[in-house]
Amino acid sequence: MERELKDKILAILDANRLLTVATLRPDGWPQATTVGYANDGLDIWFLCGAQSQKAANIAHDNRVSITIDHDVTSVSEIAGLSFAAHAIRVTDMAEIERFVALLMAKYPEYAAMPPVNPEEVYCLRVRPELVSVLDYSKGFGHTDLVEVGPED
Repeated sequence: MERELKDKILAILDANRLLTVATLRPDGWPQATTVGYANDGLDIWFLCGAQSQKAANIAHDNRVSITIDHDVTSVSEIAGLSFAAHAIRVTDMAEIERFVALLMAKYPEYAAMPPVNPEEVYCLRVRPELVSVLDYSKGFGHTDLVEVGPED
Protein backbone atom coordinates (compact mmCIF):
# COMPACT_ATOMS: atom_id res chain seq x y z
CA MET A 1 0.00 0.00 0.00
CA GLU A 2 1.26 3.47 -0.81
CA ARG A 3 2.58 5.33 2.25
CA GLU A 4 0.40 8.39 1.55
CA LEU A 5 -2.80 6.32 1.52
CA LYS A 6 -1.81 4.36 4.63
CA ASP A 7 -1.10 7.63 6.46
CA LYS A 8 -4.53 8.97 5.39
CA ILE A 9 -6.26 5.78 6.62
CA LEU A 10 -4.43 5.90 9.97
CA ALA A 11 -5.21 9.61 10.40
CA ILE A 12 -8.94 8.99 9.90
CA LEU A 13 -8.90 5.96 12.24
CA ASP A 14 -7.04 7.89 14.93
CA ALA A 15 -9.22 11.03 14.64
CA ASN A 16 -12.57 9.29 15.10
CA ARG A 17 -14.25 7.19 17.78
CA LEU A 18 -17.37 5.75 16.15
CA LEU A 19 -17.84 3.38 13.26
CA THR A 20 -20.78 1.73 11.58
CA VAL A 21 -20.47 -2.02 11.18
CA ALA A 22 -22.76 -3.86 8.80
CA THR A 23 -23.28 -7.55 9.44
CA LEU A 24 -25.35 -10.14 7.60
CA ARG A 25 -28.42 -11.54 9.29
CA PRO A 26 -29.15 -15.24 8.74
CA ASP A 27 -32.09 -14.24 6.48
CA GLY A 28 -29.61 -12.39 4.22
CA TRP A 29 -30.59 -8.85 5.16
CA PRO A 30 -27.76 -6.51 6.17
CA GLN A 31 -27.84 -4.91 9.62
CA ALA A 32 -25.85 -1.74 10.34
CA THR A 33 -24.95 -0.72 13.89
CA THR A 34 -22.89 2.13 15.33
CA VAL A 35 -20.21 1.14 17.84
CA GLY A 36 -17.27 2.77 19.56
CA TYR A 37 -13.87 1.45 18.58
CA ALA A 38 -10.18 1.63 19.26
CA ASN A 39 -7.45 0.86 16.79
CA ASP A 40 -3.85 -0.22 16.84
CA GLY A 41 -2.65 0.70 13.38
CA LEU A 42 -5.03 -0.94 10.94
CA ASP A 43 -6.37 -3.40 13.53
CA ILE A 44 -9.76 -2.25 14.78
CA TRP A 45 -11.41 -3.47 17.97
CA PHE A 46 -14.94 -3.14 19.30
CA LEU A 47 -17.19 -4.72 21.91
CA CYS A 48 -20.69 -6.14 21.63
CA GLY A 49 -23.04 -7.97 23.94
CA ALA A 50 -22.81 -11.75 23.73
CA GLN A 51 -26.61 -11.92 23.33
CA SER A 52 -26.82 -9.15 20.72
CA GLN A 53 -28.08 -9.56 17.16
CA LYS A 54 -24.67 -8.32 15.98
CA ALA A 55 -22.90 -11.16 17.83
CA ALA A 56 -25.31 -13.71 16.37
CA ASN A 57 -24.85 -12.30 12.88
CA ILE A 58 -21.04 -12.44 13.14
CA ALA A 59 -21.17 -16.00 14.53
CA HIS A 60 -23.23 -16.96 11.47
CA ASP A 61 -21.07 -15.08 8.91
CA ASN A 62 -18.06 -13.05 10.06
CA ARG A 63 -17.86 -10.87 6.94
CA VAL A 64 -18.44 -7.25 7.83
CA SER A 65 -18.44 -3.90 6.13
CA ILE A 66 -17.34 -0.90 8.17
CA THR A 67 -17.57 2.82 7.58
CA ILE A 68 -15.85 5.62 9.47
CA ASP A 69 -16.56 9.27 8.77
CA HIS A 70 -17.58 12.53 10.39
CA ASP A 71 -19.88 15.45 9.68
CA VAL A 72 -18.54 18.31 7.57
CA THR A 73 -19.82 21.69 6.42
CA SER A 74 -18.69 21.42 2.79
CA VAL A 75 -18.93 18.59 0.28
CA SER A 76 -15.26 19.02 -0.59
CA GLU A 77 -14.36 18.17 3.04
CA ILE A 78 -15.89 14.68 2.93
CA ALA A 79 -13.28 12.14 3.94
CA GLY A 80 -13.88 8.66 5.27
CA LEU A 81 -13.22 4.98 5.07
CA SER A 82 -15.16 1.94 4.01
CA PHE A 83 -13.72 -1.50 4.83
CA ALA A 84 -14.42 -5.03 3.76
CA ALA A 85 -13.20 -7.32 6.52
CA HIS A 86 -13.77 -10.31 8.76
CA ALA A 87 -14.63 -9.86 12.45
CA ILE A 88 -12.84 -12.32 14.72
CA ARG A 89 -13.94 -12.92 18.32
CA VAL A 90 -10.98 -12.61 20.69
CA THR A 91 -11.00 -14.80 23.79
CA ASP A 92 -7.36 -14.54 24.89
CA MET A 93 -7.42 -12.44 28.09
CA ALA A 94 -4.00 -10.86 27.43
CA GLU A 95 -5.22 -9.67 24.03
CA ILE A 96 -8.50 -8.43 25.53
CA GLU A 97 -6.61 -6.50 28.23
CA ARG A 98 -4.42 -4.90 25.54
CA PHE A 99 -7.54 -3.84 23.66
CA VAL A 100 -9.19 -2.48 26.81
CA ALA A 101 -6.07 -0.35 27.41
CA LEU A 102 -6.41 1.05 23.86
CA LEU A 103 -10.11 1.67 24.48
CA MET A 104 -9.41 3.52 27.75
CA ALA A 105 -6.85 5.73 26.00
CA LYS A 106 -9.42 6.66 23.33
CA TYR A 107 -12.35 6.91 25.78
CA PRO A 108 -10.98 8.16 29.12
CA GLU A 109 -14.58 8.67 30.28
CA TYR A 110 -14.92 4.84 30.34
CA ALA A 111 -12.41 4.55 33.20
CA ALA A 112 -15.13 3.31 35.57
CA MET A 113 -16.22 0.57 33.15
CA PRO A 114 -16.25 -2.85 34.84
CA PRO A 115 -13.76 -5.44 33.58
CA VAL A 116 -14.76 -7.16 30.35
CA ASN A 117 -16.27 -10.59 31.00
CA PRO A 118 -15.74 -12.47 27.70
CA GLU A 119 -18.81 -14.63 28.41
CA GLU A 120 -21.07 -11.55 28.48
CA VAL A 121 -19.26 -9.09 26.22
CA TYR A 122 -17.53 -10.15 23.03
CA CYS A 123 -14.31 -8.46 22.03
CA LEU A 124 -14.03 -8.37 18.24
CA ARG A 125 -10.96 -7.63 16.15
CA VAL A 126 -11.22 -6.53 12.55
CA ARG A 127 -8.36 -6.23 10.08
CA PRO A 128 -9.44 -4.60 6.81
CA GLU A 129 -8.84 -6.54 3.63
CA LEU A 130 -10.11 -3.89 1.21
CA VAL A 131 -10.30 -0.18 2.03
CA SER A 132 -12.09 2.53 0.08
CA VAL A 133 -10.54 5.86 1.04
CA LEU A 134 -12.99 8.68 0.32
CA ASP A 135 -11.40 12.08 -0.24
CA TYR A 136 -13.67 14.62 -1.88
CA SER A 137 -10.96 17.29 -1.67
CA LYS A 138 -9.59 15.51 -4.76
CA GLY A 139 -12.95 15.81 -6.55
CA PHE A 140 -16.58 14.89 -5.97
CA GLY A 141 -16.84 11.17 -5.25
CA HIS A 142 -13.07 10.56 -5.31
CA THR A 143 -12.23 7.15 -3.87
CA ASP A 144 -9.01 5.13 -3.79
CA LEU A 145 -9.49 1.37 -3.42
CA VAL A 146 -6.63 -0.28 -1.52
CA GLU A 147 -5.94 -3.94 -0.77
CA VAL A 148 -4.43 -4.50 2.66
CA GLY A 149 -1.62 -7.02 2.65
CA PRO A 150 0.13 -8.77 5.54
CA GLU A 151 3.00 -6.26 5.33
CA ASP A 152 0.60 -3.36 5.96
